[in-house]
Amino acid sequence: MFDDFEPRPRRGEALTTLEREDLDSYSIEDLQERIGALTAEITRAQTAIEKKQAKKSAADALFSFRP
Repeated sequence: MFDDFEPRPRRGEALTTLEREDLDSYSIEDLQERIGALTAEITRAQTAIEKKQAKKSAADALFSFRP
């Protein structure tokens, strides 16, 4: 549909936007909720890293030609 014509967000753009956001207007509860969401995102990224490392290790083992 028309979504194909929308520019794709650049890699890291969302993080840059988060870093620039003014936190002064947030309440303590809002900030705690934000920390929870960011912690969940960190966990998601760590899980992705672990999966990629496992795939790389498997590929390295498969294509290792050491005697």
